[in-house]
Amino acid sequence: MPKIRIGTRGSDLALAQAEWVSEALRQRGADTSIRVIKTTGDRVGAVPLAALGLQLGVKGVFTKEIEDALLAGGIDVAVHSLKDLPTQQHPELELGCVPRRADPRDVLVGASSGELAGRPRIGTGSRRRAAQLRAFLPEARIRDIRGNVGTRIRKLRSGRYDAVVLAAAGLERLGRLAEVAEFLSTDRMVPAPGQGALGIQVRAGDRRVLDTVAALHDPAVAAQVEAERAVLREVGGGCDVPLGAHARSDGDSLELLAIAERPSGGLARCRVAGSMEQAADLGSRVASLLRRDGARFS
Repeated sequence: MPKIRIGTRGSDLALAQAEWVSEALRQRGADTSIRVIKTTGDRVGAVPLAALGLQLGVKGVFTKEIEDALLAGGIDVAVHSLKDLPTQQHPELELGCVPRRADPRDVLVGASSGELAGRPRIGTGSRRRAAQLRAFLPEARIRDIRGNVGTRIRKLRSGRYDAVVLAAAGLERLGRLAEVAEFLSTDRMVPAPGQGALGIQVRAGDRRVLDTVAALHDPAVAAQVEAERAVLREVGGGCDVPLGAHARSDGDSLELLAIAERPSGGLARCRVAGSMEQAADLGSRVASLLRRDGARFS
């Protein structure tokens, strides 16, 4: 029975994700354990997320310490929210598998868009979400918010915000979908690249671990997130870039939609289609089209 040590952040959501992976591997005969690792993003809670990596000079503020533990041999796999994982990985690490995806949509908690009158205060720590909120709720006052899912909902309930934007996947994994006031379509609020997907990271070439986690791999989801993350890789950004990218697959076909901010105002938006084998090329094409449409990525 293979022994697999799983590394994760310590938030309720991260632990729920790690427990899901752990249980799925146990069902396939593995002996698993979970190690909690505190990351830079967990320690520095007062700095807005969009500025955190720039101020500290760190890429992957929610992943670096976990990757370090993986490189040092303290864990065998790292479970990441794929939207947090930088597109440029350490050369000695690789994505061992991408499991089935949870709901990739963003949601409003507290009130639906139709219920938000006047100049509502909407909480988000994401430049991507803020840019799109300004497009369909132009009167809204966008307010920064940090913390895990529970912390953000408590801040909402305290009266600081009229609504907050969260990821459906996180609420789904925590069993809190009843909190949702409105699911935002992926056309109206294009998700972050990789949103709703998990990345199971391993040491490159570690056949024992790679063979164990391979049973969780979903090829269609892997192609979707490859296309989405290729857009991010081409523009040279991290999880704080104001960019949305979402791919849908149907058989061997893949459709990729992406948006980004223009410095002059508004959103650059494009959609391309091709085969799943062209996933990375579709992402590169979209990045070029966004630039041509005046998008900015810093």
